[in-house]
Amino acid sequence: MKPFLYMGLLVTLLTTSGCWDRTEINDLAFIMGTAFDVTEDGNYILSHQIAIPSSAQGGPGSGVSNKEKFFVISAVGSNINEAFYRLQKKSSRRLFTAHRVVIYIGEKMSKHGIKDILDIYTHDSKQRLRTYIMVVKGGEGRELLKVEYPFEQVPSEAIKEMEGLRSELAISLRDFFLASSGEGISPVLGVIMADGITEGVKEGNVFKLAGSAIFKDFKLSGYLNEKETNGFLWVTDRMKYGSLNAIVPDRGGGKVGMILSKTDRKITPEISGDKITFNIKLHGEGNIWENNTDLDIRKPENLKIVEAALEKAVEDQIHDTLSKVQKQYKVDSVGFGRELYRDMPKQWKTLKNQWDSKFPEVSVSLEVKLTLLGSGMAGPPLHLERKEIIK
Repeated sequence: MKPFLYMGLLVTLLTTSGCWDRTEINDLAFIMGTAFDVTEDGNYILSHQIAIPSSAQGGPGSGVSNKEKFFVISAVGSNINEAFYRLQKKSSRRLFTAHRVVIYIGEKMSKHGIKDILDIYTHDSKQRLRTYIMVVKGGEGRELLKVEYPFEQVPSEAIKEMEGLRSELAISLRDFFLASSGEGISPVLGVIMADGITEGVKEGNVFKLAGSAIFKDFKLSGYLNEKETNGFLWVTDRMKYGSLNAIVPDRGGGKVGMILSKTDRKITPEISGDKITFNIKLHGEGNIWENNTDLDIRKPENLKIVEAALEKAVEDQIHDTLSKVQKQYKVDSVGFGRELYRDMPKQWKTLKNQWDSKFPEVSVSLEVKLTLLGSGMAGPPLHLERKEIIK
């Protein structure tokens, strides 16, 4: 009996193929970044940044420059599917998106509308929803794909590292889809732009994070600058750590700086008749990073003066951000409607269809509390004489 069993197992092994549909790595073109732009007549420009494998660059004397780590190809189509397959015709390898880090959307494309170009990512299971998506301020996405970055062999890898630092707004495809399909909130994207103010590289051969982009109905409404974005991060409970700066009153224009190590936000909606109010409480902890005043901040009473100045700076920052979002763009990107949906679902059901007109008129009550955990290695500025220091 056992010989027949062994023969059956052997036949099974011989007739079973484990990798019949495999794709060799040498047959793939690894897309690291993608850009969407629009032509004057409304067609789409799709561009890919493709990594050049190190094995393809050869060794010494191969005639291939070590600096050639990537290349960019583009194609035009009436829709994204058409443009993608035209790109495939330009590539000797199958285009592979699983390693893509970032998607750039040119400013003109953002104003034109991005609903159609994002539809493909809701159907293709091979697309990575953790891919970052960003608006290119003042330029085209395909041009930014060509910009080199000194620290990384392929520039798109730098975006992953920069966004990981959480110094600005980091939005992935997943985040964008959740916001665009959620109740009471409009999506927002991070912003990037070329910057030539750098020593040691050619002008324009570096890029920087540059605030955030507000969207309404999948079209770009406008931007928040760096300071406004910091306020946006805090009021939307996305602030993990950051920095604050403030001018201390009656100290001759002296400034103090604080590094935040912990932040917290609590928001509570209230409805009284036709009036809607959102009570926001912000709390932050951190250390003094800079002190250009004449105060010895090792003294508790002086530390309170500094805390009050920093709290006032945060209040101004938040009010400026909310004023721009409410009054200028009139888009609920901060998620006030979502808070109503969660806390007061019955009232939200009534307000939902008129929220676009209600949101600009809602009131905000703001309370900020900062706790300074230390004054650093020195209390007053080291350049001041003893008699100049306020103790």
